Amino acid sequence: MEAYRDQYATLFNNGKDVVVIAMSVDPDTTLASWAREKSFPMLFASDSSGAVGRAYNSHLADKKLDDRSLFVIAPDGKVAYVTRPFRVLAQDAYTELAAAVTKASGTKAPSH
Repeated sequence: MEAYRDQYATLFNNGKDVVVIAMSVDPDTTLASWAREKSFPMLFASDSSGAVGRAYNSHLADKKLDDRSLFVIAPDGKVAYVTRPFRVLAQDAYTELAAAVTKASGTKAPSH
């Protein structure tokens, strides 16, 4: 999550025309505390029951957690990009994500 935070301006156009929601099976109080402590600019949502993860085929029932799937949802509500799992250590994964967000949101690519 720190990589998303640290690259927020580039990946998500500083939140202009996009909403970033990080979802986890962790309790909402845990997520809220962690988000404040680490100064995350995105929203966090708790999927403690795994219902959202199951709906997106991202819930690992045997481990009682959601995997590291990443979805970009276009303004029309359709899934525009999926990666399973998101490769957090690969820089090209962030380049692909930025391009997907730019394409889905219809905004200009951020300048570096």
